[in-house]
Amino acid sequence: MINKFLLSILTMFGVGYSRYAPGTLASFVTCVIFYFLYSIGYLESRGIYLIYINIIIFFLSVLLIDKFSSSFNEMDAKEIVIDEFVGQNIPLFFLLFIPLNTNTYNKDFVTLIILSFFFFRFFDILKPYPINLIDKKMKNGFGVMLDDVIAGIFSALLIYAVVLLWF
Repeated sequence: MINKFLLSILTMFGVGYSRYAPGTLASFVTCVIFYFLYSIGYLESRGIYLIYINIIIFFLSVLLIDKFSSSFNEMDAKEIVIDEFVGQNIPLFFLLFIPLNTNTYNKDFVTLIILSFFFFRFFDILKPYPINLIDKKMKNGFGVMLDDVIAGIFSALLIYAVVLLWF
């Protein structure tokens, strides 16, 4: 029972079992959850707690991936999508600290969420340096998680550049 629950964390409660683009679907679901929490006002005073939760999920996932990778017959199985959740959250959390024009805030915020989704998927799929190096060299739970964290950081930096140039 506990093992099934722990496996469900790695697959984002079944999202990873999607036949088509489970990583992309996991990133999309993460964006939807983030927008929902934002729209109900949950993130206004609690956004920093979500960062702490993301860090806890990162380290828990490292341990779980190392423990359960044999269940999937490979270390970075497509069913394991918790790394996409953690990585996608990085540019999303960054959005909470961007001062936007209050007259167009909601539209701009949604635009930036969409851009963060596409930027993260770009870096996660193409794996430019150093993401590709980590993906090839670190064949453990830490490597599976770290390449997505770096993709998330690159995405956040690109979001920052977009904000500086257009907002």
